[in-house]
Amino acid sequence: MLNALARGSVSKVTDPIGRGLLRMGLSPDLVTVIGTVGAVVASLVLFGTGQLFWGTVAVTAFVFFDLFDGAMARARGYGTDFGQVLDASCDRIADGALFGALTYYCFVDKHDQPLGVACLTILVAGQVISYVKARADSVGLHVGGALAERAERNVVGLVGAGLAGLGLPIALPICLWLLAAACLVTVVQRLVQVRRVWMRKEQAHPAGPGPTGGRQL
Repeated sequence: MLNALARGSVSKVTDPIGRGLLRMGLSPDLVTVIGTVGAVVASLVLFGTGQLFWGTVAVTAFVFFDLFDGAMARARGYGTDFGQVLDASCDRIADGALFGALTYYCFVDKHDQPLGVACLTILVAGQVISYVKARADSVGLHVGGALAERAERNVVGLVGAGLAGLGLPIALPICLWLLAAACLVTVVQRLVQVRRVWMRKEQAHPAGPGPTGGRQL
């Protein structure tokens, strides 16, 4: 949802940076990897040790690399299939590190088991949300935006952690519980979206089940 709303405004800032990074001799794939490694290290080292504010600052900085690689590809005039797969894979790794580190913080440092469960819910549901869309795209069932996509998960999670790090501890459970609920809703939303697209496709081009009864494992 946020991706669609902010894409035009953000590109005005990121496109010049993307051109500058290309002139420095960097490639979009390298920037993707740098951003992912930085986000993972910052999440594990800072969030994992309870440094919520500085963890938020560091992870937010590296999350912008995910915008720069796309800007570089646009400035270069083309992207690659490998770059798309690498970018999606690195997104899953960075998301896992962020909410995995917050889960560790909740269980080990904060000793808040219910909040740790909320983090685990976000972690697992977030991966499922992304997987459903990717799997649907792979079979030609293209769906649009949803309630809690990656941008929403990052923004809400980092805002909660950052405010908690600044001395407003109630912000973290509020943001994480809201996000956990939104992620569960989004899993269902994604499946409903895919089914609707499939039904429209079937109505337009009826076809019988495939060799495995319409289901491929």
